[in-house]
Amino acid sequence: MLVIQAQAMGMCFGVEDAISTAHSLKNPQDVTILGEIVHNRRVQQDLIDRGFASQSESAREELPASSSVLVTAHGISDAYRNRLQGKTIVDTTCPLVTRVHKTARRFADQGYRLVLVGKPGHVEVLGITEDHPDTVVLPSLEAVRAGLGNKLAVLAQTTTPSDLFEAVFERVKELHPGGAVEKLDTVCRPTKQRQQAIGALLKRVQALVVVGGAHSNNTLRLCEQAEKLGLPSVRVEDPSELNSEWFRGLSVVGLSAGTSTPAEAISAVYRRLLEIGRALRPQIPRGFTNKVFTSRAHS
Repeated sequence: MLVIQAQAMGMCFGVEDAISTAHSLKNPQDVTILGEIVHNRRVQQDLIDRGFASQSESAREELPASSSVLVTAHGISDAYRNRLQGKTIVDTTCPLVTRVHKTARRFADQGYRLVLVGKPGHVEVLGITEDHPDTVVLPSLEAVRAGLGNKLAVLAQTTTPSDLFEAVFERVKELHPGGAVEKLDTVCRPTKQRQQAIGALLKRVQALVVVGGAHSNNTLRLCEQAEKLGLPSVRVEDPSELNSEWFRGLSVVGLSAGTSTPAEAISAVYRRLLEIGRALRPQIPRGFTNKVFTSRAHS
């Protein structure tokens, strides 16, 4: 069985920087992480072992008891930030998320109603809606409706698939022919790179394995890409979740990972897939060779 890895996958620089900042703190026992610094169980456990406290993303009404709080790469709203006055804030908000906040504020100040393509209730989305309660959050093309207003600014959660963002914008524009509808493409570059890579990968494989957390929005989006093409996909966090029987009869399998996935987790899954492939030994279709499909390997 041939395993082809996506050319762009795994942790983005925003997540890596956030984890690096957390590791650099000298007194983690005095710090509460607001939500999950990354949607990965092993990374979360490592931070707990280091002494950090963690507050669930669903417990936003409660303020941490610790003197310091760490804001994750997903960011928080200005309204939430104001509630943290008196505490030391360790801010690891991704600069690309900060760009979304600034863009949203600029257009809201100009009288635009914000239309945000993203997952309702996601911590990054809350960073916008808590400051701009009139924001319309659209998780899908089917959710678009008429009558949203005469002055609309359509923007996106940073991990939104570009094709979904474009489709929603066009539909909003179509349903509001007499209004001013601005397109603000705030899908981040790492997300675009990973979506382009998964698009190229899916043309070459029979099935897809995605490494990432169950609560990682961008990880689930990668699985959706395969499903749209009718390809089977499976999401795992570590090699122990791989069932060798799932791969029986497959010759070429793709491997990708969400932006919350550490390189070592990808490497471990990749090695396990090679082991499964050697055990099953299905015939690789003509033209599919390691020489043809060379991709970066995780060591």
